[in-house]
Amino acid sequence: MRLGLTAGYSGAQMKLPMDLILEAERLGFESVWTAEAYGSDAVSALAWIGARTTKIKLGTAIMQMPARTPAMTAMTAMTLDSLSGGRFLLGLGPSGPQVVEGWHGVPYGKPLTRTREYITIVRKILAREAPLEHKGEHYEIPYAGPGATGLGKPLKSILHGRPDLPIYTASIGPKGIECSAEVADGLIPVWMNPDRFELLEPHLEKGFAKRKGGVAREQFSVAPFVTCVLGDEEQSRMPVKMMLALYIGGMGARGKNFYNDYAKRLGYEAEAVKIQDLYLAGDKGAAVAAIPDRLVDEVSLTGPKEKIVERLQDWKKSKVGEMLIGCQQPEALQLLAENVL
Repeated sequence: MRLGLTAGYSGAQMKLPMDLILEAERLGFESVWTAEAYGSDAVSALAWIGARTTKIKLGTAIMQMPARTPAMTAMTAMTLDSLSGGRFLLGLGPSGPQVVEGWHGVPYGKPLTRTREYITIVRKILAREAPLEHKGEHYEIPYAGPGATGLGKPLKSILHGRPDLPIYTASIGPKGIECSAEVADGLIPVWMNPDRFELLEPHLEKGFAKRKGGVAREQFSVAPFVTCVLGDEEQSRMPVKMMLALYIGGMGARGKNFYNDYAKRLGYEAEAVKIQDLYLAGDKGAAVAAIPDRLVDEVSLTGPKEKIVERLQDWKKSKVGEMLIGCQQPEALQLLAENVL
């Protein structure tokens, strides 16, 4: 089991938990991961972290694919990987239609088709086996469509990248999980219950059956986000409940909320409906209160030391390869390092 630390994205004022990141590196955490929504971006923060650290790997969880061309993502990945001495981990995701169309102003399209094409193009660029050419549903390189000058030509990256640079995709839907196993090196399934790996496994198997090259099956990593809060049992659950209420209740439109669907598959169908109804009606406090304690305990590590250590045994026995820890307490990082690493 490997441990990563999630730095997330920033609030209204740009901040990075550098003291916590440096402590995680000192304790032997494998990686640190930044994120983006519609404020701070994942790349700038990660470059800052990379300049302040020496060993810890640097991951994006995630870079929004619709926000960047595949070539721009490959350029960024090669640059950060080179500057950091080979520490970069590329995490990609389709985001959601509200952000893609409402913020980036581009069509959401077909996320799985985009993912396959995107990773194919990035890998071609990293490999440098030939000048870049691709003709697909989402991307045409060189571009020859409306408005084209006709002057585009296939190019090969000036910078030599690392062909085996790890690529993760974020997904919780059955088809997205299958796609990850088919084309990526790891899966970031947001939160999960380690005792319910069967929710992922059949879809991973379908993807592995289609796989052509890439990492060996046993090297494919499942790396969920796991919030860890050390302290009083009830109080420590509250940050997780607030996060789950936001995602299950409000991270997407009614009928198009992937996290709400995921909560139902985890066994909380009636609760997911109620949480979304309350959240979309504007009663966020009631939505938080409707998050079951049992769900919090299944997908996170909260409460006193003894409870966290006991639950860690379930994670360690599972088929999860990495835990990407969301945490603000140095003493909690120490506890995890002592019992996992």
